Amino acid sequence: MNSSFKIILVAAAVFFGMMLINNKKEDNADKSQSQQDSAAESTTLSVSDAELAVIPSIVREIGERDTTGGRETYNYVADNVTLSVTDGKLGGKVRVDSFAVDVDSVLVRHFPIEMNVTAQDIAYNALAKELKEIGVYRKFASLRKPAVAGDSVSLSNDVLALEFDNHGGIISRATLLDPKYRTFFASADDKNKIDSAQVQVFNPGDKALYWFNISYNNNDISTNHLYFTPKQVNDSVVEMTVDLGDGARWGYRYTLAQGDSYIVKMDIIQENTENVLPQNATQISMGWTMNMPRLERGLTFEERNSGIYYRYTNESPDNINGNSSKTENLNHTLQWLAFKDQFFSTIMIPRKGFVSGQVQQIAYKTQPDATHIKLLAADMELPYSPMEQVCASIDIFIGPNLYPLLKNVDKQIGADDGLSLTRVIPLGWNWLRWINTLIIIPVFTFLSGFGWNYGIIILLLTIFIKIIIFPFTYKSYLSQAKMRLLAPEIKEINDKYPGKENAMVRQQKTMALYSSAGASPLSGCLPLMLQMPILIAMFSFFPSCIELRGQSFLWAQDLASPDVILTLPFTIPFYGKEVSLFCLLMTATNIIYTRINMKNQPSSSSMPGMKWMMYLMPLMFLFFFNSYPAALSYYYFLSLLITIIQTWVFRRCVNEEKLRRKMAQNAAKPKKKSGFMARLEEAQRKQQAALREQQKGRRR
Repeated sequence: MNSSFKIILVAAAVFFGMMLINNKKEDNADKSQSQQDSAAESTTLSVSDAELAVIPSIVREIGERDTTGGRETYNYVADNVTLSVTDGKLGGKVRVDSFAVDVDSVLVRHFPIEMNVTAQDIAYNALAKELKEIGVYRKFASLRKPAVAGDSVSLSNDVLALEFDNHGGIISRATLLDPKYRTFFASADDKNKIDSAQVQVFNPGDKALYWFNISYNNNDISTNHLYFTPKQVNDSVVEMTVDLGDGARWGYRYTLAQGDSYIVKMDIIQENTENVLPQNATQISMGWTMNMPRLERGLTFEERNSGIYYRYTNESPDNINGNSSKTENLNHTLQWLAFKDQFFSTIMIPRKGFVSGQVQQIAYKTQPDATHIKLLAADMELPYSPMEQVCASIDIFIGPNLYPLLKNVDKQIGADDGLSLTRVIPLGWNWLRWINTLIIIPVFTFLSGFGWNYGIIILLLTIFIKIIIFPFTYKSYLSQAKMRLLAPEIKEINDKYPGKENAMVRQQKTMALYSSAGASPLSGCLPLMLQMPILIAMFSFFPSCIELRGQSFLWAQDLASPDVILTLPFTIPFYGKEVSLFCLLMTATNIIYTRINMKNQPSSSSMPGMKWMMYLMPLMFLFFFNSYPAALSYYYFLSLLITIIQTWVFRRCVNEEKLRRKMAQNAAKPKKKSGFMARLEEAQRKQQAALREQQKGRRR
């Protein structure tokens, strides 16, 4: 088999191997989702006598005192439950629909006859849930409802706008203000809309929540159940706190620097909590969930490249992504934890790291019109200082996965050790990352600075790469031309020494012919070997390049998504129903290039099976690349087109008669046998001798 064909087959195997790895899907998503749904469908609750006994004293502590009518009563009002304590006796009402039933009656399940069974169960569960939570929260129970309607607070700078929710004291909405960061998939009815809403990395509709569990009275109090009091300190600082009584205060201080910063500093603050919270705690538990929304037109890569990323201290970052559901225990200190979409991320960077934790990804079995792609969750342990006013600090990056931006986060937060946040951008294996980070990204960033259309930038990038490898490409063509000119002489050798028994002689004579003419069958493979790493690096670069997101070129509305020009009324297996034009052009150009390359190979006519294989590969690429970003297919199309043009120019410029005379002159010169050739001939001689001995043994 010709060596260049071997290289091409290896390249195809690498491409198809990477695509098969990237497309591997597991069926755990449905199972995990069904388990989650089953857990959500809880049955009727129950309240024990011990739990009921402590309620009156807690209501007296947290309820509002009322002396109307000369009797001292304490009232506590929840959503659908009102509890009252008079003379130490528990009373109150439970409201369901138009019914208001006494607490005593609900506890013994004595309901009005007009109330159906479903309403009765709702009433009992509502009361039982409230009583259980009061028993856990105790003096914190009053913080589970807003005291007064407070003013909403927000922070913003040039690139990021934050809104805060009193319920939980959290960032409820984070909007990226750069006009180019828009949601290109708003809903099933709006999936082709280009000029949609600004990207919201945090959105209440996506169940983006984080909370801390405060240890109190041998119970964990979740802050996402508490209502915080907001305070706008200044244009850059907001405080969200809860009053724990007796001058104690606990909460968050958020700081957003002005300018173009995507980093929010969250300090956990406390005052006078020594009589309320345990003072021997060294860790605090943090929960974090996000129902990852779909933001892009292209579902394949958004689903594949979203997930959970994290980094152990002094180790390479790791991740859980793809289309499988998975839970993983993290048993060492983490520098950071990220919930990542294809082009946007939220990254938690604790100043003292996460001690340990558990992360979970539940992948949905999404359809083309899906609005959410997976559920991400984390339960982490954070170092905690009970005696300090700022007991813990977390820097939160909320922004785009832009390589120069993520690379600069270390300096912005003053991290002593490198965070390697750029690893959330999937740029391939380490040797591919070197190509992307040292060559492709710097050149691409430089060209982007001129403000040209990104289709032109990709063209210039392709030309730049072709210029670098031009000397090797030219040498390759000369080698192919020499091999083509030597084809008649090689045929004479094959005819003169036919059969398997003369295989070694044929090989020796052929190698001697190559050596005398100054030709090498391997030199034609060199440019392809040099291009392979770049071609594979581009396979990772373009689907991760946020600069291309929303950028149009010719008929492509978004270079980061497939350039769909036609949607078929039926689905083709392994292809789909959407037709990408750049992919079609790439395939057509690949077939033309294959035909030209086959003609340049003198031995191609003797390998009909290989010929069909070489034509089959472009068709296989058509099926695989149809759902890939338009920029990738466009780049491969340009690369092949330029190679075809170069081949045509070389044919016009290279004088084969002159080359033949030069080869004859080389053959006439005395050749000093190289050490490699001497060793090769010696190995061939020994192999031929062994073959003769083997044949003699068979005759006996």
